[in-house]
Amino acid sequence: MTDHAHDLEAVREATDRLLSATGKMDDGAVAEPSLLPGWSRGHVLAHLSRNADALVNVLRGRPMYANSETRDADIDRDAPRPLTEHLADLRTSGAAFLSVAEEPADWSRTVTLRNGVTDSASRIPFRRRVEVELHHVDLGVGYELEDLPEEFVTRENDFLAERFAGHPAVVATTAVTPDGRLWTTGGGAEGAPVTVRGSAPDILGWLCGRRDGSALTVEGGGLPALPPL
Repeated sequence: MTDHAHDLEAVREATDRLLSATGKMDDGAVAEPSLLPGWSRGHVLAHLSRNADALVNVLRGRPMYANSETRDADIDRDAPRPLTEHLADLRTSGAAFLSVAEEPADWSRTVTLRNGVTDSASRIPFRRRVEVELHHVDLGVGYELEDLPEEFVTRENDFLAERFAGHPAVVATTAVTPDGRLWTTGGGAEGAPVTVRGSAPDILGWLCGRRDGSALTVEGGGLPALPPL
């Protein structure tokens, strides 16, 4: 069962790590490219702030974003800001999300995210944690997938493996770590089953599109190409 209170505390801790790392930058570093193609570090930081706003909307029963164009325009607008403005926005928007998420509520209710995707309200804190943790990695400031909490990596691998389960473009795939943790995914495409072996962070990197899978060992065929998230 999802423990939203645990996840909220984890969001708080992840946000503190992000703010500490961001605070060591300067305006020049913010303008430099991130690890996400086409995005500067400023784009990543702006997205994190606006995502906090958007998840407040979700918890309040409002549309997550007015539309995709507005979402993208807001990120482009905010990306070039000075570091001090990014830091203030990250703190304010992050605190607002935590405040709303800590209010008494029916956490079993269904909420609507982008593109009509629905989920349990209880999972929204973990979704915010995913944004903060993975985009901290995307900043390219020394925080790597291997630095992510082990419990987080396992849960995100669980989520992504489930997301691609039965996908018509992915053959049946089993991912296994040296210590025996296992995830199954795909299965909707024709072809021989594939086994992927590697560390949990390397498996996460492949599943979330942050790594090309070259560190993984593949048995039974080639490494499946996963659809974009």
